[in-house]
Amino acid sequence: MAETPLTRAGALDGIAPSRSPETGLVIEAIGPLARFILRGHAAVAPASTALGAALPGLLGSASAGDRHALWLGPDEWLLLTSEADGAALEGSLAAALEGTAHSLVDVSHRQTALHLSGPRVALALNAGCPLDLDRAAF
Repeated sequence: MAETPLTRAGALDGIAPSRSPETGLVIEAIGPLARFILRGHAAVAPASTALGAALPGLLGSASAGDRHALWLGPDEWLLLTSEADGAALEGSLAAALEGTAHSLVDVSHRQTALHLSGPRVALALNAGCPLDLDRAAF
């Protein structure tokens, strides 16, 4: 029996962007991304080289082209790249981190990303989050 190849489908595939004429807020889905959770203090230097940007510190982010790193905790980062670059990034990280104590987990399947734009983005984000996201709070 021939096997049918599997394709990844996003939770919001086929849903048109939402536009609010009253507020000017636009919400649209971002296509699939490769996502990895990296943990380990010893991984900082080699992972930064593989990523092409220094892993960020407290509440920080860093980017190199389509590759992005977001700080999640003292020894934890979320690494993002295009779906097409996911295998290449994973391979470079595996090579760079060989022999280094770390954890690298592919979590591409577990999240959906949205892009919000318009004059009331901050208000919309604060309405759905118990954390005060105002810049003054940080």
